[in-house]
This record gives sequence, C-alpha cells and structure tokens, in this order.
Amino acid sequence: MFQAPRGTTDLLPPEQKYWRYIESKAVELAQRYGYGRIDTPVFEDSNLFIRSVGAGTDIVEKEMYIFEDRGGDSVTLRPEGTAPVCRAYLEHGMHNLTQPVRLYYFCPVFRYERPQAGRFREHHQFGVEALGDGDPSVDAEVIGLAWQLVLSLGLRDIDLLVNSIGDSQCRPAYVARLTAYYSGHLERLCPECRIRLERNPLRLLDCKEGGCRALGDAVPRSADHLCQECSEHWAKLREYLNAMGIPYHLDHRLVRGLDYYTRTVFELLPKGGGTQSTICGGGRYDGLIGELGGRQTPGIGFATGMERLTLNLKAGGVKIPEEPAPRYLVANVGDAARSAALELAVKLRAAGVGAILSSGGRALRGQMRQANALQIPYALILGEDEINRGEIVVRDMIASTQETIPLAQFLTDLHT
Repeated sequence: MFQAPRGTTDLLPPEQKYWRYIESKAVELAQRYGYGRIDTPVFEDSNLFIRSVGAGTDIVEKEMYIFEDRGGDSVTLRPEGTAPVCRAYLEHGMHNLTQPVRLYYFCPVFRYERPQAGRFREHHQFGVEALGDGDPSVDAEVIGLAWQLVLSLGLRDIDLLVNSIGDSQCRPAYVARLTAYYSGHLERLCPECRIRLERNPLRLLDCKEGGCRALGDAVPRSADHLCQECSEHWAKLREYLNAMGIPYHLDHRLVRGLDYYTRTVFELLPKGGGTQSTICGGGRYDGLIGELGGRQTPGIGFATGMERLTLNLKAGGVKIPEEPAPRYLVANVGDAARSAALELAVKLRAAGVGAILSSGGRALRGQMRQANALQIPYALILGEDEINRGEIVVRDMIASTQETIPLAQFLTDLHT
C-alpha cells in the first residue's frame, strides 16, 4: 500500500478549518496594509537559490531538492519564498512602479531536512515582501504586520526577538571578530561548526549543539559593531517599535539562516518555546536584488509556516470557527423519489443553499443517521406519496420534529 512520502502529510477535512482561518486573517491583514498577492513557480533555476540563499548554507548544501530536468537544466523545488519574489520583481520591471512594492504570497516550500513538529519536508508558508524602500519605518511596518497577524489569530504569550547584523560595510569587521573568538575555542566546537568557521562564521550562531550554544553566550555582538548608517537605522527601528507599542527583546544570537539578510532580522516565538518553535521569521535583504543582477534595491519581509501556526493554535486552545455544513440532506425512499431528490438538490444549490443527496439504497432510518453523523440540521424527505401529493417532509434533526408542506411553498420560501 502506498503512503505519503516521509516528511509530507495529507491535509484532511478536519484540519482544513485551521488553514482557512489562517488564510482569511492573513489576507485581510495584508490587504489592509496595502499588499497585493503574487504567485511564483514551484520550481526555479537552481542558481537563483545558490546565489541568494548562499552556497555555504545548510539549505543549499544539504536541504534543497535539486535535479536536472529532461532538457538538461538544473532546477530546484522552491526552498523559500523571498528569492522567487525578487526574481519576479526584476523580470516584470516592478522597479518602475511606485515604491515600495508590497507583495504577499502563500506557497509550498521544500527542504530535505529531519521532519519536526510543525515542519515537514514539504511545508507551506504565508509571506510578505516590501521592495524598494530602505527606511527603518518600513522595517517597523513589516514587523508590525507580523505581530498583528499572530494576535489576530488569537495567539498570546508571544516573544518578538530582534537584532541588527549590519551590512556589507561593517559586517566583515564583525565577522573577523567572531572568527577570532571561535578560533580560540576550537576544541569546544562541533565538527560541523569547525567547517562553518572557515566558510561562514555567522552560521555558528545558529548551531543548536550544547557546546556551541554555550560559547554563544559570550560571543561578540553584531549590534555593537555597526557602522554609523546601520547604527542609526537600528536606533530608529527600535524607536518606531516603541512608538507602536510593540514589545520586543534584543537577541544577539539571532542572524537567521539565509545569507542574504542585512541589518534587521527578527523572529516571533512562544514564550519559553525552545529552539524549534519559531512561528515567524524575517528580515531585511538590501543586497539580494543586486546579487540577482538588478540595481541595488532594498527589501524586507517575513514568512510564517501554516503547519506551525496550526500547531500553536491547537496548543493555545484557540477556538476556530467550524466550516459551514450543508443545511439540508435530501432523503429519498423509492426509485421514483431518487430522480426527484436529485432535481431538488440541484435547485437548492442553485439557490445558494448547501445540500447533500442521501446515499442511495439506505432505509429512511439509515438516512437520518447519516444526517446526524454529518451534523446537518435539516433533512428533506421525499417518497412516492410526497411526490404524488406535491409535498415534502422537512425534519429538524436537532429538535427531532418534522412538518409536511407543499414543495412549491418550500421552494418559494428559499428565495424570501
């Protein structure tokens, strides 16, 4: 028997209500902030992600689903959403539009990693990107959107972590300090971090191994090594967050896992949630579009996982609206009634009323049990006698009462 591949899952009807709830809140909020929807391809040229995410990252080296297609081109299933949006920004000349261009998206992303709570090899994201404006007020607006999203969903006890990791002007000096610090503690680094130290020292701050995390307590802090412009940007962002009344914590370890980030990085996670509990994360990437072949264009965004949001909604006991059930089950007894029931179901749906045709071959009692099992509030009963008299039996499944009324009157009342 076939099963879903490891790291993937089927989204069954009982789970759909969580996704519809998240989607509705996210779309409403994104539109309120002036964001328009964009959809990009599931797969892209592999070099798009190698150049943007970073050749030395775990995503590129270990996690990307990369393959050669039948035409001999190297393509990759999308491992994250930002680079494709930036590619689309360039390809479609969006730099000619009023800046910043505000875009949101829902998309599946694919990473060959160990499946964990709320995170699979195929998982799904909601994300936003604001392209074309480097002012720190845009950072504050994007962080505010993320903050309002989790609150609007009903999540509480959430921490917002922020940091600044500088830019191409000041980061090299910081990385040199970081390298010198870790080089003095090589014996305490895990094997992977010894390799990272040579290739991408910032990644050591991401490491979850106990010894490496302990070293991170005394590591030089990026926010203490900013150039004047980055320092002013960082100070303004904190000023704006304070003005907006958004509580936050400074986290010197926070660098995010993608090489394209500059200056602002941030995450939202449950209080005391641990290292695998990030609900939402993002940051600024002012050099990314230039790296992809365009002119230097600032940008900032975030993404949040649908699966992890669902996990937190359940853990927090957030009450989710139920998906509306059909109002009527059309029950029928006898061959002649079957055709009449089909016709009635068509008329109900055409009138905008949800209706299910009862499964054929069941006794009337079995059809009533079906209505109860599906939590349908009313059953419409048609038999040969009702057809001959032009009537219908309307049964209230909750009150266990019923009445017989003319079919024509019932249909007329649908439209009043």
